[in-house]
Amino acid sequence: MKLIVALFAGLLLSPLCVRAASVLMEDMTWPEVQRAIASGRTTAIYYAGSTEQNGPHMVLGKHNFIARHVAQRIAEQLGNALVYPVMPFAPTGDAGSRTDHMRFPGSVSVLEETFRAVASDVATSARAAGFRNIVLMGDHGGGQQALQKLAEHLNGQWAARGVHVHYISDVYYKSQQEMQEYLAARALDAGAHAGLPDTSELMALDTTEKWIRKDLLMKGDGRNGVDGDPRQASAELGRVLLSIKVKNAVAQIHDLVGRNH
Repeated sequence: MKLIVALFAGLLLSPLCVRAASVLMEDMTWPEVQRAIASGRTTAIYYAGSTEQNGPHMVLGKHNFIARHVAQRIAEQLGNALVYPVMPFAPTGDAGSRTDHMRFPGSVSVLEETFRAVASDVATSARAAGFRNIVLMGDHGGGQQALQKLAEHLNGQWAARGVHVHYISDVYYKSQQEMQEYLAARALDAGAHAGLPDTSELMALDTTEKWIRKDLLMKGDGRNGVDGDPRQASAELGRVLLSIKVKNAVAQIHDLVGRNH
């Protein structure tokens, strides 16, 4: 009996038992990716974030942290997907003339051609790895059309050979609309940037309280990088808004991928 207990305890403590299966490819070795694809995880998720100013109260990596979390939840709900590392840069303004977010130190902007080229190269890598469906999406407004056009272009080239590329617009546009309606029904103003929705979403993920400066929450004044009012933001609200993104993305992916069969 003691021997059986000891063997059972050893199994529980072994790396194979302790290690939780991840859908994030950055957490995996190449044989693990290979086995996952062979076992049916044939959908690849490419999610673009952005590194940009988010007012005095919120860190530059907001979009990237949200994108990573949402992509992981999407893959987990799909059950047949893996997630490529988040693209941390997007078109955010003109660096030379310092327009839009580039007026603020720390923001990074890439040309739309660069943004599209990186997405194209990752999609090509996903195809080489054996993925049959590749979905492109973004958490930042800049670059959405580039992703859409790229998906259409690659799908036109590869679909005949059994590899499909889709742009997932609902994770951004439909979700933005639903969020605005949800907040309006509660007499809350969404704002356009670094306001109530953005701040709430990041609050929901900021378990160690290192990404939000709560003492610096302030209404937008045209100079501080905030459009809206984040002062009523909450983690509870953020969890609702994040779920809207996941729900819409999963539904659209099911719909688009289902058409391939």
